[in-house]
Amino acid sequence: MGMSVTISAATAEDAEQIFKLQYLCFQSEAELYGNYLIQPLTQSLDSLKGELASDTVLVARLGDEVVGAVRGSTDDDGTGKIAKLCVHPRLQGHGLGARLLRGVEEALADGSKAARFRLFTGRKSESNLRMYRKAGYVAVGGRTASDGVELVMLEKETTDYAVSA
Repeated sequence: MGMSVTISAATAEDAEQIFKLQYLCFQSEAELYGNYLIQPLTQSLDSLKGELASDTVLVARLGDEVVGAVRGSTDDDGTGKIAKLCVHPRLQGHGLGARLLRGVEEALADGSKAARFRLFTGRKSESNLRMYRKAGYVAVGGRTASDGVELVMLEKETTDYAVSA
C-alpha cells in the first residue's frame, strides 16, 4: 500500500464516501441474516448527514479514501452509544476496527464524559462479537431490531476504558 491509515473526525464532505462505504460493508451482515432491509443499508444520505452534524463521527482514511467509519453519541444518562462501525472489506482483519472503536471511545469519554459505552451487534456476527469482547465489552442484554435481526447489547464502563486504553 505504501500509505498509513489515519483516523480523524469526519467532515460534511465525507458524507457520500461514508454512505457508500457503509452500504458496501454491511452487505456481508445482510447476507449473514438473509435480510437486506437492515438499517445501515436503508439509511438515507440525508439521515447520515444529520448524524454527521449532531454526533461524533470518525473516519479512517487511506490517502483521500474513507476506508472505515464509526459513530457515537452520548445520551442524557451518560451512556456513550457507539454505532455503525465499518471497515472496507479489503482492510478487515488488520486491527482498523479496533482502532476506530478506541478512537470513538476516547472522543466520547473526553468530550461528553460518558459513564459507560454501549453498542449493539447481530447475535450471529461472531467476528464483531470477538472484537468487542477483546476490547472489554460484555453482553448485558439483547433485543430484536425493527428489521427482525436479533441483536446483542454489549457494554463497557468507562473506568474499564481508562484501564485498557
